[in-house]
Amino acid sequence: MSSDKNKSRFFYSDEELIKKFQEGNEDAFIELVNRYKNKLINFVFQMIGDLELSEDIVQETMIKLYHKKHYYREIAKFSTWIYTIARNQTNTELRKKKRKQTLSLTKFGKNEKDYEIVATQPSIEEDIENKYLYKKIKSCINELPEHYKTVIILRDIQQLSYEEISEIVSVPLGTIKSRINRARLQIQAELQDLK
Repeated sequence: MSSDKNKSRFFYSDEELIKKFQEGNEDAFIELVNRYKNKLINFVFQMIGDLELSEDIVQETMIKLYHKKHYYREIAKFSTWIYTIARNQTNTELRKKKRKQTLSLTKFGKNEKDYEIVATQPSIEEDIENKYLYKKIKSCINELPEHYKTVIILRDIQQLSYEEISEIVSVPLGTIKSRINRARLQIQAELQDLK
């Protein structure tokens, strides 16, 4: 009977799980951690580029979730709430390290070309080119101003909706779309030499 109980928790929505956790169900907390731990590590890692520090930040995020579970209200999706906590933890860490990145916003290009790494079996030469392109794109993202970097990671890497991103960063939807577009243009401009 307990295996049926364990199976059924996988069918709960995130919002149902947080409600159960708020009511004292520790298994619901464990399930939420299992659902979000890797996604959040990936998100934080994209922001700071340090896996060990990313894991520490996500651990702090989960501790906050545990201690502040009653702060969640079902006016927003749980995913938005947990990403917001992770983003705030990351920003706190970035402030501690006093990382400042500057970038000229005048380098926008007009080219609408998409740069994607093809998922076929590449030759050794293509594999090297793809690895170089991946590193170049990652470098371009890391050079973006923080407000562009955050939204481009949430949209193009984490694949969250514009609405979710707007809620996470507390910025109007139109501004989010504009920032994502400008970030993409900046990345495209930086990749011009790869054509």
